[in-house]
Amino acid sequence: MTEDDQKNLPPAARRALAEAAARRKAAEAAAKSMPKELGGRDGPEPVRYGDWECKGIAVDF
Repeated sequence: MTEDDQKNLPPAARRALAEAAARRKAAEAAAKSMPKELGGRDGPEPVRYGDWECKGIAVDF
């Protein structure tokens, strides 16, 4: 979203965008401080999407 688009938003929307940016920045900082996982799975975290896949078989929780 460009700066001109943000100027046209109501104040509550601008606050929400600023809060979301702050949360993203905090999450990135927290992720950097965690130790690197050794021997973990490749790709996105399966718990985030609610299912696991192993050798082509998907198991839904």
